[in-house]
Amino acid sequence: MTGRAEPMGRAAGEPPSRRSQRALSWSLAGLGLAGFAGASLAHPSAARAATAQDWPPFVLVAGLLLIGLVADGDGLFAAAGHTLARAAPNGIVLFGGVVVMVGTVTALLNLDTSVAFLTPVLVYAARSRGAGEAPLLYGCLLLSNAGSLFLPGSNLTNLIVLGHLRLTGGQFLAHMWAPALASLIVTAGVVGFVEHRSLRRRVEDLTPAERPVLGLGLVAVVAATVVVVTLRNAAVPVSAIGVGVVSVRVASGREHPRHAAEVLGVPVLFGLFGVAVALGTLGRVWSGPAVLFSHVDRWGTAVVAAVCAVLFNNLPAASLLASRTPNHPFALLVGLNVGPNLFVTGSLAWILWLRVARAAGTQPSIAKAARLGAATVPLAVAAAVGALALTGNS
Repeated sequence: MTGRAEPMGRAAGEPPSRRSQRALSWSLAGLGLAGFAGASLAHPSAARAATAQDWPPFVLVAGLLLIGLVADGDGLFAAAGHTLARAAPNGIVLFGGVVVMVGTVTALLNLDTSVAFLTPVLVYAARSRGAGEAPLLYGCLLLSNAGSLFLPGSNLTNLIVLGHLRLTGGQFLAHMWAPALASLIVTAGVVGFVEHRSLRRRVEDLTPAERPVLGLGLVAVVAATVVVVTLRNAAVPVSAIGVGVVSVRVASGREHPRHAAEVLGVPVLFGLFGVAVALGTLGRVWSGPAVLFSHVDRWGTAVVAAVCAVLFNNLPAASLLASRTPNHPFALLVGLNVGPNLFVTGSLAWILWLRVARAAGTQPSIAKAARLGAATVPLAVAAAVGALALTGNS
């Protein structure tokens, strides 16, 4: 393996499961199309309202993934991984640096960007140390979900629920920094404790890191960060930045449109959007979720959201549960964002993580990830909701 990890989808020798994954993606797209069409025909006005609430998050994440693609092409993520591995020969210190890096990328560029581009980098960092991959491999997934509460663009669910709140990124951060930090720290602590043996190894001799290109990718990351923090609806500007920088790469011959489309995962995004609109429509014509939430406090809201995220995936669940203004929107987000760590059905990040981890030559275990999730989620949700209570937020 070279000094830089291969971007998603470029690894030589695609695994045998690739064809079945593609079939599942298109099946989800078909399901989404059917759900969208059915909702539009059955309840046109409710479907239009659900569509208006749901489209900005999907447009935003598409832009962030494209920006992440360019940043990865400039070697920014790989350089960060190498720098951490060299600067922190002690495994525990390295893991602490990974927590900061994953949390930062998740906050600024979305959790899907984090798992898509950091997973292969962290796998390489573990291999370059000759130590176990588990803390960094599983940590990337769990920390990305747990750390997706900082900014609106950190998770699509934030934007779906945020449609009722009309907050800027800075205002959202003011409400959510404490629960986000609590969730991230608790998740990191549990993963570090469980995998402490793998983190004890100290390595002195590491290969030198390649220097990143401080150009288009860095400019796009900074621009997107400013836009997300300052605007109430950053979807279109961020997507324009992403399309713009990728177009420059394609025009210069440094990127291929097919690879960009693969990074986006268009069938999966389209399918989840259709299902989200269908459930959002259901939530507008059925009072069940609103009645349920009227009888539970912030703790109960977080638990219900976590369960629904695992049952339906957190994006459709967010559309269903936030179809009407929730009584405890921030507690709802805690459950929707942290709860998916319980199982592979919980979030799109799981699917991306499995795909890129296998492409990087490792074999992640869904069962092990779920066991770690079962250990982290109750504590992380409790810490985050407790932080909400202490800061007076709902």
